[in-house]
Amino acid sequence: MAEFARLPPSGIKVIVVGAGFAGLGAAIECDRKGHSVILLEKTENMEDLERIGDIISFDPNSSKLLKRWPGVWDALYPITRHSELWDHRAWTGELMTQQSFAWEEAHWGSRVSGHRGEIHAIVYQHAKARGIDIRLGQRVTDYFETDESAGVVANGERIEANVVFAAEGVRSPGRKIVLGFEDHPKSSGYAVYRAWFPASRLADNEIAKHLVCNGDWLGGWIGPDLHFLASCLKDGKDFNWAYTHKDVDDIDESWQFPGTVQEALKNLDGWAPVVREIVKATPEGRLIDHKLVYRDTLPTFTSPKARIALIGDAAHPFLPTSIQGAGQALEDGVTLAVCLEKSGKDKIPLALKAYESIRYDRVRDAQAQGVRTRERWHKADWEEVKKNPEQLHLLREAWLLNFDAEAHAYAVFGEVAKKCS
Repeated sequence: MAEFARLPPSGIKVIVVGAGFAGLGAAIECDRKGHSVILLEKTENMEDLERIGDIISFDPNSSKLLKRWPGVWDALYPITRHSELWDHRAWTGELMTQQSFAWEEAHWGSRVSGHRGEIHAIVYQHAKARGIDIRLGQRVTDYFETDESAGVVANGERIEANVVFAAEGVRSPGRKIVLGFEDHPKSSGYAVYRAWFPASRLADNEIAKHLVCNGDWLGGWIGPDLHFLASCLKDGKDFNWAYTHKDVDDIDESWQFPGTVQEALKNLDGWAPVVREIVKATPEGRLIDHKLVYRDTLPTFTSPKARIALIGDAAHPFLPTSIQGAGQALEDGVTLAVCLEKSGKDKIPLALKAYESIRYDRVRDAQAQGVRTRERWHKADWEEVKKNPEQLHLLREAWLLNFDAEAHAYAVFGEVAKKCS
């Protein structure tokens, strides 16, 4: 087993439920800080997760965290997109403006965009290499806590620790013990089609081949109540697209199900021919339709005795237009690990209260930015856009992107802890 730098053992035993980016990130960060970790994941074969998904992105605020995990950045670089420009077009095909990321990458840090499953596999392998106790096939059916400990029931077995992180996503049963009641998702009114396939599918298409013949590329088409994003990556080997559209299905229906090209094309009447050709090139079985749901802002991320914490989507689901869901999940894990280190084993409730205080406003504001971006695109006044096309640019603000969650947690913990005591 490789040796990794970590702080001396803290004596704190942590259970993390869920091995998505939130759970893996929290487990890795806790290991870095000297805490003992058990990571429980319901999937029996992680390769099943690694095949699923399409594009996922980490902005500078979270990519800097990935760089601190030895070997991860070197593994990520070859499989991620390398493009400094974003072409913003009207749904008719007219190029309205180009957005450059060169300045922020030079001053704030790198962006990371790639296949969700491939990036997840790299992070998972790093967690394994660190020797973290990862237990697959574990179905957690209940959470519990006392004044001195917390735990879960997994596959009928009670597992106890000093603290538990619930990282199972928006449906996490850990939400019930935190909130005191069973809450239900609400439709955002939108769903998103997502697809990923070999770029060679477009190489001979007279209308669309220019998108895949010049290396990596990122672009989007924006129209009334719909936006369509696409990119080419791995030096022109892979292609992906996604578009957010109005959703009228009942919330009780499946949140994610296979989509068809014919269904996806129905929303694109009158759109640029190149957009329709991209959709037509999608192979059967490589398209999903995913309902975008949201939860009301939670009053708290921690349980009554402050021994259980919600992290990632379990605490704060994000819309894709935020480009912050996975990044904020990593920030959660970093912050919790630091707070536990600073509080020590005897003051774990203080650590969780400080975590919530440090994270709450930042997460709320980051969530709101995703909603604002969608509304700016979907409700755009095109006469105004023609006068000022830069209003289509993705918001890139220093408070969100030029940020180091680990350094911030160390800097403010003392002051926050005094207020939470």
